[in-house]
Amino acid sequence: MTTGTTAPVPAALRTEALEQLLTERGLIDPAVMDGLITEYEVNIGPLNGAKVVAKAWTDPVYRQRLLDDSTAAIDELGFIGRQGEHIVVVENTPTIHNVVVCTLCSCYPWSVLGLPPSWYKDPAYRARVVKEPRTVLSEMGLDLADDVQITVHDSSSEVRWLVLPERPAGTENLSEEQLARLVTRDAMVGVAKVEAP
Repeated sequence: MTTGTTAPVPAALRTEALEQLLTERGLIDPAVMDGLITEYEVNIGPLNGAKVVAKAWTDPVYRQRLLDDSTAAIDELGFIGRQGEHIVVVENTPTIHNVVVCTLCSCYPWSVLGLPPSWYKDPAYRARVVKEPRTVLSEMGLDLADDVQITVHDSSSEVRWLVLPERPAGTENLSEEQLARLVTRDAMVGVAKVEAP
């Protein structure tokens, strides 16, 4: 006897089946798809955003331009592209912590952060981080002092947000390139801090 319900098929299996069908019909080329994925994971990925952050940490004039006109400052480094046409950068300080979400879908600045993580698109994150950001951040491993003000920024198709994390203490002698290696995607979304080496 059956109940008439079936278990949902995992997303990875559905994706694989869809890719196979599209390939069989000649609608996509797996080599092209692999190249696009690699481009976003490796070349475009969070490394672009990390370079923006490291430059802002080491160049006060650039930092001010970044905060005043984020899109133009990011474009100076050549990182404006799809899903990054208008970006606003907000700065974390010892008393203010910014975190980014897209409550409607999963708008995200791909040109500086690469592919969005699965948790960013998850309905639970999108709903809860707005209502209880301190709790969600704590669950993700980031505990902030009670006196730190948390501001949640909602990305949309018109504007994407990027967090300029606090520069960790003890990194004063590191080069821009060395600093960029410390910056993570999660810190630029605001769910983590950058840790000193």
